[in-house]
Amino acid sequence: MDNINNISSVAIYWDFENLHAGLLEAKYGEGAYAKQDNRFKPQEPLVDVQALVELGASYGPIAINRAYCNWQFFSRYRDALLQTSIELIQLFPPGASAKNGADIKLCLDAAEDIGRFGHIGTVIIIGGDSDFMPVAQKVKAAGRTLIGIGTRRNTNRHWANSCHEFRFYESLVETDRANAAPDASPAAPAPPVDPAAELLRRAVRLLAESKGDAWVNKASVLPMIKRLDPTFDFKDHGYGSFSDMIKALPEIVEVRKGDADHQLRIKGMA
Repeated sequence: MDNINNISSVAIYWDFENLHAGLLEAKYGEGAYAKQDNRFKPQEPLVDVQALVELGASYGPIAINRAYCNWQFFSRYRDALLQTSIELIQLFPPGASAKNGADIKLCLDAAEDIGRFGHIGTVIIIGGDSDFMPVAQKVKAAGRTLIGIGTRRNTNRHWANSCHEFRFYESLVETDRANAAPDASPAAPAPPVDPAAELLRRAVRLLAESKGDAWVNKASVLPMIKRLDPTFDFKDHGYGSFSDMIKALPEIVEVRKGDADHQLRIKGMA
């Protein structure tokens, strides 16, 4: 328990409608979401929710995962939101042309949370508004790490520069899809996916990206897998230990001796 309590937690705050609007306008053109007939109707799911939650998990255990939106038009995201355990904050806009105030509520909650919870070491804000700049100052003044995520088209540059690190959504999703793409011809049937192998690959990739080094310590991999899937147990997949699982999957990861621990990297990654 002491080891768990000593690990800094992650708090994720989503300006969900902002992110969705940016992706919709990238797909259909400038101003597409702002039109009343588009904004106030059921929305097609465009956000890769799992990819962003997995990125958050690469920084540590997720303690807060809260998304702000007028959810009455976003029911098609239901499964993705349930699978990633996101707390939904419903915000109704006060008028047809008014904003729903998500950025204000988000900033107030983030400032309050970092004051209440000392275990939060990393704050991730998903959204591109310049309105997030004041909370950026609060987060940094409290000694926490601030990560921003937004679309290239809709992100205010001053907001991006106020973060310790800023990631563009398009780059995150493109990297995730590229790594997940099977190395086979389009006509060939997709091989069956081994859940354990897929989790191992995702965990090592996320750790490598957050560390900036393809080689990651073996001791950090199983906790990362548990953050991606809390139900995971290597015994359920026929392995007597986590080491046995790694040895059985040489097509997924390479292993080498490190200074204090064995290290892993995705097969073929430089």
